[in-house]
Amino acid sequence: MHPRAESVHLFSPLRLRGLTLRNRIMVSPMCQYSAEEGLATDWHLVHLGSRAVGGAALVMAEATAVEPRGRISPHDLGLWDDRHIAPLARITAFIRSQGAVPGIQLAHAGRKASTRRPWEGGGPLSPAEGGWEVVGPSPIPFAPGYPTPRPLDREGLQGIVRAFQAAAQRAREAGFQVIEVHAAHGYLLHEFLSPLSNQRTDAYGGPLENRARLLREVVRAIRAVWPEEYPLFVRISATDWAPGGWDLDEAVVLAGWLKEEGVDAIDCSSGGLVPYQQIPVAPGYQVPFAARIRAEAGIKTIAVGLITEPAQADAIIRAGQADLVALARAFLRDPYWPLHAAHALGHEIPWPPQYERARPTAPVVAGQR
Repeated sequence: MHPRAESVHLFSPLRLRGLTLRNRIMVSPMCQYSAEEGLATDWHLVHLGSRAVGGAALVMAEATAVEPRGRISPHDLGLWDDRHIAPLARITAFIRSQGAVPGIQLAHAGRKASTRRPWEGGGPLSPAEGGWEVVGPSPIPFAPGYPTPRPLDREGLQGIVRAFQAAAQRAREAGFQVIEVHAAHGYLLHEFLSPLSNQRTDAYGGPLENRARLLREVVRAIRAVWPEEYPLFVRISATDWAPGGWDLDEAVVLAGWLKEEGVDAIDCSSGGLVPYQQIPVAPGYQVPFAARIRAEAGIKTIAVGLITEPAQADAIIRAGQADLVALARAFLRDPYWPLHAAHALGHEIPWPPQYERARPTAPVVAGQR
């Protein structure tokens, strides 16, 4: 259990290794499907930068592919090439100039790669549309109509680990201060964790220890090159919401192992592995996962999922259910959610000086515009 002062709330600072976050609010990584050959564009600068201006403590860039075949779509961000560094460095510099911490989620889409953008209908790309071969733990497609993944052999698995490590090195050069490994939502590392998608009989399949092996190797490789003063997160799906799948009991055990590998926080999401999942969606429906993992694995956690109201987010932190809250759609609706939340909760926090005259408590002076 974590000792907790009663005064800890949504706008309390949080120390993570050598970093101090100015509050407990994180911008959840959200795919924008707007990159060009993996390169960040002005869209990413404005999207991520505006959330830093809006008062978030940690601004997390979207799922960023560690190799080309690991992209969800042809329009995903990438960090498989040195040329991806400079456009991202421009973004991290701006985020840091606004008092926020820039983070990035490193990912490989596995059998869910090679798809169209959501607003283009989603679903797998055909070879004529530029689709590519997908890989996974076992030759089990994500859903009917999706390609059968090619199972990764030992050499292929080592290549995945090297790709994550190289991407982490590039993330450091680009100015990021937090890395989150994406092991959720049915993508490659989650595919290895779940018995529904992993039916291997080698050292990477079967018992939990084997199914978790690739993720632990990835984390170990990243921690070896990631600065000691910078935190490392892992996002997991705490359950598959499907019979016979990955569940919270296994997630608690995994979180303990990841802590031993140098992971600083578990980002607790769920689902995404199979199309027949049954998710009881409701406000804060994933918060109990963060609370249990925090209590039983003794590691910091991040709560995410239909957290929209300031009082709701504040209550999660005050109750010790999580150490950070990650918002996604709420930030799409309102880039300045933290500024407005602070006012609603009665906290005085700095506003950007350019926006100070719009602060709700600021007096209106005639003639000023």
